[in-house]
Amino acid sequence: MYQAKQAGRAGYAFFTAELNNHVSEQFILSNELRYALERNEFVLHYQPQFDIATGQLIGAEALIRWQHPERGLLPSGKFIPIAEETGLINSIGEWALRTACRQNRHWQDAGLTAISIAVNMSARQWRQSNLEDQVNDALEHARLEPEFLELEITESLLMRDIDKMIEIMRRLQARGVQFAVDDFGTGYSSLSYLKRFPINRLKIDQSFVRDIPGDADDTAITTAIIQMGKSLRMTVIAEGVETLEQLRFLREQGCDAAQGYHFSRPVSAEEFFARCAELGWAR
Repeated sequence: MYQAKQAGRAGYAFFTAELNNHVSEQFILSNELRYALERNEFVLHYQPQFDIATGQLIGAEALIRWQHPERGLLPSGKFIPIAEETGLINSIGEWALRTACRQNRHWQDAGLTAISIAVNMSARQWRQSNLEDQVNDALEHARLEPEFLELEITESLLMRDIDKMIEIMRRLQARGVQFAVDDFGTGYSSLSYLKRFPINRLKIDQSFVRDIPGDADDTAITTAIIQMGKSLRMTVIAEGVETLEQLRFLREQGCDAAQGYHFSRPVSAEEFFARCAELGWAR
């Protein structure tokens, strides 16, 4: 009993130390995050999206990275949750929106085939009273046509401030801005609920794509999402496609587009353009 008691104390001490280390790291990162924008430490990487039937490049998702001076290149999962908690996500999100719009304009001016750029929007960003102005300003400053900007929102976000959200989305869509539901299938949207929103694309969450076609449940869910998108006249894009087998299955089910490591990892703006030029999508 004594040994068990001692072991229990040791385990408690271990987990307490782990928790303290985690909290300490989060605190340090949150402080450093406040200065990252001023120091131009954020960068956008771009993951291409392809039409499954034709293989044509149709878009790219802009994914933010933090070029930390000591920790190296950090993926969004390392700092976006902290930015959400502290409210810094609004400034970071606006920077990402403006940067993505400018980059797309630059690509087009350099001869890249016109594509849409998808930018992720957080719940906090949607709660800003000036969100609509931010989007319009980003487009105008970049001289980018609205149809080449796609705003990605999560399925869970559709459950909040529904009427206000629909109103804003409709006004932006009337200008030409596109909307996509990201990570679809992880929430609880029904067909009747989803059709209330002016959505152009459904993105199948990669957790369902990962094990298709071998996993019966994921295969059924993926097929159902594709059929749902078709019934609502939405374009369906699969995330996280890594194998030819997955791609073949998606093509057979009528999925419209795909992105993932089978095609390309997210890359810098310069590498993205260089690859497109090699493949003949830029003059």
